[in-house]
Amino acid sequence: MRQAILPAACFLIVSSTSAPPVSSDAPAPDANRMTGEERRASGALALVFALRMLGLFIVLPVFSLEAARLPGGDDPARVGFAMGLYGLTQAFLQIPFGIASDRFGRKPTIVAGLLVFAAGSAIAAWAPDLTWLSIGRAVQGAGAISAAVTAFLADVTRDSVRTKAMAMVGASIALMFALSLVIAPLLAGWVGLPGIFGMTCTLALLGIAVVLWVAPPEPRVHRPSDMQQVRGGLGEVLRHAGLLRLNLGVFVLHAVQLAMWMAVPAMLVQAGLAKADHWQVYLPAVAASLLVMGGVLFPMERKGRLRAAFLIAIALIGVVQIGLWWLAGSGEAPGLWALGGLMFVFFIGFNTLEASQPSLVSKLAPAHARGAALGVYNTLQSVGFFVGGAVGGWLARAHGASGLFAVCALGTLVWLVAAWPMQAPAVKR
Repeated sequence: MRQAILPAACFLIVSSTSAPPVSSDAPAPDANRMTGEERRASGALALVFALRMLGLFIVLPVFSLEAARLPGGDDPARVGFAMGLYGLTQAFLQIPFGIASDRFGRKPTIVAGLLVFAAGSAIAAWAPDLTWLSIGRAVQGAGAISAAVTAFLADVTRDSVRTKAMAMVGASIALMFALSLVIAPLLAGWVGLPGIFGMTCTLALLGIAVVLWVAPPEPRVHRPSDMQQVRGGLGEVLRHAGLLRLNLGVFVLHAVQLAMWMAVPAMLVQAGLAKADHWQVYLPAVAASLLVMGGVLFPMERKGRLRAAFLIAIALIGVVQIGLWWLAGSGEAPGLWALGGLMFVFFIGFNTLEASQPSLVSKLAPAHARGAALGVYNTLQSVGFFVGGAVGGWLARAHGASGLFAVCALGTLVWLVAAWPMQAPAVKR
């Protein structure tokens, strides 16, 4: 299966980025089909996201084991702090990077962020002890380009195809997560943690090359004529009810996602699957969920049912938490097929929300404050990662897996209630 993933991914990237540019003035033959320029932009920016997220994800499956070999690595609390520290620095800098992209342009901001990420990777690769490894992780997180990349993608795609473009980014993230689960243990055995961080530095530099020479020129429409408009944009974003709902949603989604992984791996072991073989559950679940998402989300959006798809996806996340709570509290070893089925359903909901939420943010935000809006959105995403890991670990220790999943289910229910009044914005063709 591994051998088939990379050629397929390469084909997707090439086909997305090699289409001939189409003038934005030319009428699209079908408002629901991407133009060549939109395919090129979506493929290039999905590739930038993929390279960066692979650089972040690939250390996660092996970080705690490999970091324990460094001086200071015998303290699990310090190791956990080092692993999650990038989420905190991302949270602090997503909004400044988003605003900077509104003011100075998307490409310069993205390149600057990737350079910072590469520098952090280099520090982590060199790190002689856990303190320097923590510093490297913090600098990695300081390259907070998610808002600038998604704002760039929103600038160069029409409303009618933006969810599809965001789905390409979401799919790249999901595939990189699955791929990291497969190859991280192999790389750790070959080159160790320093070699993996060296590879993430190289991936960041490749991302810069994609931004400069593959991504299309950025439009200037998002750049305000004066700085006062940028300052006012953040206030608009923080007062917008629809954006606040989406910000709550991305916080809950990623807090639940990370909290789940405080208990799911142990449940897979209880089900009889060795740690090194967990990818055999994750990878098919991710791949199959992407097929289901593509066959359901885009047709529902074309029919004006994006709100329904969005709410159903939240409900699916909640159903999975209830299912995991029941399995964890049953007093028996969980079944492997039951866990695999729940992971499949989870990734259907997760990937649908990963595609639809940033698309909705970009549509609801004022054009001059799109980077700021996506900066706030990605800040809440990063905070969700940190809270999910910290609180999820405490819940698992204090109340066991069943208590952890009960709180995740409750959080998802609160999110569903808050999201219920939302209305999908009108599509501009």
